[in-house]
Amino acid sequence: MNSNALLRPLLAALAACATLLTQASPIPDTYRIGGFAIGCQAYSFNRFTVFEAIEKTEQTGSKVIEFATGQALSPDHREIKFGHDSSDETIALVKEKLAKHGIKAVNYGVVGIPKDEAGARKIFEFAKKMDLYAITTESTESIDTIEKLVKEYDIRVAYHNHPRQAKNPNYKVWDPNYILSLVKNRDARIGSCADIGHWQTSGLKPVDCLKILRGHVISMHGKERPELGEGQHDVPFGAGKTDMAGVLAELRRQKFEGNISIEYEYNWNNSVPEIAQCIGFVRGWAAKH
Repeated sequence: MNSNALLRPLLAALAACATLLTQASPIPDTYRIGGFAIGCQAYSFNRFTVFEAIEKTEQTGSKVIEFATGQALSPDHREIKFGHDSSDETIALVKEKLAKHGIKAVNYGVVGIPKDEAGARKIFEFAKKMDLYAITTESTESIDTIEKLVKEYDIRVAYHNHPRQAKNPNYKVWDPNYILSLVKNRDARIGSCADIGHWQTSGLKPVDCLKILRGHVISMHGKERPELGEGQHDVPFGAGKTDMAGVLAELRRQKFEGNISIEYEYNWNNSVPEIAQCIGFVRGWAAKH
């Protein structure tokens, strides 16, 4: 047998390993509604604690949650802030609370990821302990560090967008074309956290933006707005001009497997009924399609 014949099985095995390394574990189907891993961004409940956010997420009919940064732990422990600096004991308490309510943590952010590898690694270690699908950030300057750690930890990183800033031309992540230019030649586990509400504030149509980022959408912050442009507040899915049905259809067309976090930034003290309507819209749409 020649040397090439001996090498072929080894090369095939190495290729298979490389493929596995670029395919992070998906969110289990048991946490999906109508095929989508849809739930709440804990920022929707930023006037409450992490424990209360988990409880409210269950009340909406959701099955997944994306944690925000620095939220107080519980009504009894408001002095403890939950995030990537949390102790193992605090993390264990949060995981116990999630299990009690049948909720899976899938994401964390929006969090700044430093260029410094040691600082960035702390965030990835936290994500690993929480068994997260992804991390959400806007730290474009840290992409080299992020790419290294994405490969090491097999955890995705999604670039979030806030609205266009007229007085700050250096703020570019509002533009899906910029996000595409940033991530298209990087590891496939780096992509977009498509905040469709902020796109609307910037005067952009969400379906058009999703098409621009086809194949690079890691997660989504779901919002419905009455109209395009500034000065709009969130409304339940289907009650505005977002074309949420078109958004869901486009995500399905792209074979999107990430999480949709409903980030409801209105009616802060009593948003559970309206978020539940958003979940119901997705259920209904999926039942018809």
